[in-house]
Amino acid sequence: MAEYSRFESRVEVRPDDIDMNQHVHNSKYFDYVLAARYDQMERCYGMSMEAFLDRGYSWVVRASYMEHKRPLRIEDAAIVKTNIEEIKARGVKVAFEIHKESDQKLVAKGWLDYTMVDLDSGRPKTIPDDILKTYSV
Repeated sequence: MAEYSRFESRVEVRPDDIDMNQHVHNSKYFDYVLAARYDQMERCYGMSMEAFLDRGYSWVVRASYMEHKRPLRIEDAAIVKTNIEEIKARGVKVAFEIHKESDQKLVAKGWLDYTMVDLDSGRPKTIPDDILKTYSV
């Protein structure tokens, strides 16, 4: 199995991320991963999401999994670490870890299984060779 680079992005906890228990609502953690992947597509892979969309492609989540370890709170920032775990003909599986910036403790971990789709039809599309090369770092 191939090994792919792991990248990090910093994400601030926002006041509207906080739930009635005074910590980040569980639904926001996937938002943090999405924000990190957008940042990393441009900064680390050299192909922004806008450039990807300009080519007529997008990603949709086929399956996801997250395991929560400890909460983030309003005063925290998160470090989101992601890496491609597996590349298939029509998609990628992205593993992630979210750490609390101040002490680097693991907050959550999991994966997202993405399928590449054609924007016009919404149908799955085989990943072109140049995009495979871009993401295979």
